[in-house]
Amino acid sequence: MAKADTGRKRGPLQMRRPPVGASPGTLIADPAARRSELRLTLIAPEKFKTIDNASIDDLNTHCEKWPVVWLDCTGLANIQLIEEIGRIFSLHPLALEDVVNTGQRPKVDFFEDHAFVVMRMIDDVTSHRYEQISLFFGRNFVVTFQEREGDPFDPVRKRIAAAMPNRLRSRGSDYLAYALIDAIVDSYFPPIEAASEQVDGIEDQMLNMPHKHQMQELHELRRDANVLKGVLWPMRDALATLIRNDVPFVKAETKIFFNDTLDHSLRLIELVENQRDMLTGLIEMHVSLTQARTNDVISYLTIVSVIFMPLTFLVGVWGMNFDHESSPWNMPELKAYYGYPASLLFMLAVAVGLIAFFKWKKWL
Repeated sequence: MAKADTGRKRGPLQMRRPPVGASPGTLIADPAARRSELRLTLIAPEKFKTIDNASIDDLNTHCEKWPVVWLDCTGLANIQLIEEIGRIFSLHPLALEDVVNTGQRPKVDFFEDHAFVVMRMIDDVTSHRYEQISLFFGRNFVVTFQEREGDPFDPVRKRIAAAMPNRLRSRGSDYLAYALIDAIVDSYFPPIEAASEQVDGIEDQMLNMPHKHQMQELHELRRDANVLKGVLWPMRDALATLIRNDVPFVKAETKIFFNDTLDHSLRLIELVENQRDMLTGLIEMHVSLTQARTNDVISYLTIVSVIFMPLTFLVGVWGMNFDHESSPWNMPELKAYYGYPASLLFMLAVAVGLIAFFKWKKWL
């Protein structure tokens, strides 16, 4: 991540690093991090309970009494709180360091009794705002860390609250982790499909009349597609790693669902790659159309210039001061009674003849 005093915006995959020589696992809060808030969801096959603005005491009181616990931490400013959560769930300190040092590449790490998943999610579709989501899950818990408010987990929360039969309440923590990861992956479909529709609209506009603003829109869309490519490819690798490894806290039946999420990520990559290729082609087409239009304008201007060149020559010749009385060769037509209309008709005939010649040559 850029230093705080530079005033530069942080890119989608830039991170804030700990000081050089710091001990591994050192947690340092980002000065711009949001205030930490906890939301605790307690899950059992027959019932569930949600505690907003939960505390560490709530964790100590309820965690051992429920089959599955989902703790959602929004905001990464409270380092002591994050360390206490790590102590309660025995989370690896190196993984917690990656939680607070946002901008990590999507990945999956396995530890003795839990897995650590880092992904990028879109928390604001309209502004294409990304944030890091860190997810831990073990035999009976799921812990998620978000940078700020906003996530695609509302459908998962509604499924937890749905009536029985309810797979999310009966299949364990690994299935809950799958549901959350799947919601993150599927949240990329709407903005990508919206961008595809925008690309199609720009293409139709270009075929009618290319404009300068279209080039700017195309470059912005291609930049967004490049960002998505940088997010989706490592996400695909992370999901593949999650499927390949055999760990006791990920059941074989859950891997089937993870494989479906992997298919979704591959579909997203195909959509983004096709979109990038189409954007590249449209940019090249816009340049070609602009050049062709410029050539047409130049051609018309050249034709107009060619038409007026002989007319200008005739006007220049007839505008010279001659004295026909001193010599019969000094333009006697200057004294002609119909000289002026005759000269205009002659020049019109020259112009019409040139236009007819250009059309015969198919230059017009």
